Amino acid sequence: MNPKKSENPISESELQRLLKEQKHARHQARLEHYRRIGRVVGTPPIVEGTPNSSRKPRRKWVDRLLLGIEIAAVIGLLIITANGVGLIRTLNREVINAIQQPTLTPTPLYRAVILPSGHTPPNSAGGARYNEEEIPEHLRPVMQAMASLALPTPSARQATRIQIAAIGVDAPVVQGDGWEQLKKGVGQHPFTPDPGQPGNIVLSAHNDVFGELFRDLDKLKPGDTIVLFSPSGQFVYIVTGTQIVAPTNVQVMNASEGSTVTLISCYPYMVDNKRIVISAKLQGNP
Repeated sequence: MNPKKSENPISESELQRLLKEQKHARHQARLEHYRRIGRVVGTPPIVEGTPNSSRKPRRKWVDRLLLGIEIAAVIGLLIITANGVGLIRTLNREVINAIQQPTLTPTPLYRAVILPSGHTPPNSAGGARYNEEEIPEHLRPVMQAMASLALPTPSARQATRIQIAAIGVDAPVVQGDGWEQLKKGVGQHPFTPDPGQPGNIVLSAHNDVFGELFRDLDKLKPGDTIVLFSPSGQFVYIVTGTQIVAPTNVQVMNASEGSTVTLISCYPYMVDNKRIVISAKLQGNP
């Protein structure tokens, strides 16, 4: 005969709940025992539905928020640092541009004082000699000191000869345009360029002493040719103009962007209180 079944059998879920409650009761009893003997400090039990039950999920959300803030702060710091480096570089470039000086070309001091070839006329008292009276008095000691400076090292392409067919000139070109150099031929002003090179070649000679090489410069007309010879070839310059200037009008010796030549001599003949200046440009140059 089968045993009589219970009218209200316990379900599996209810059994698990009862076991869980018994387990929890035993655990609470142990905690209470430990609290009484001082082995553990009591904490209130966490019951589902109380504010503490959502502590862990809420803490995760706060941690994520703080992490996001930290990442944003690091990114902001990197951006500020990059902008700062760029600003420093920009300021450095601006300072360099502000203090940068143009490249200076060394030139003798007397170039800015008086034009070359100055001398007294041969028919004056004492004859022909370097005319120191043309130099401002306060600059004469400086000019005397500069006259003793060595000439620049000769270039392999420097001018060696000049021909001007229209006035019958065919003469050597020497480096330097001091009193002694102009006794030997047409003098090239120091630090002016070689034939065919960009810039203004300044050549001078006397008009009434030492061969009267430039006596007839006033007869040159636009279109006449000036031929300069150098070890690298010959270069033809076309006359563009003539002007009569004071000995102190040194602007005619200024450098030029193209290839030009400037011829200078005392003027007028046997008076020599001014200068005649012939300008010419390299053939084929605009």
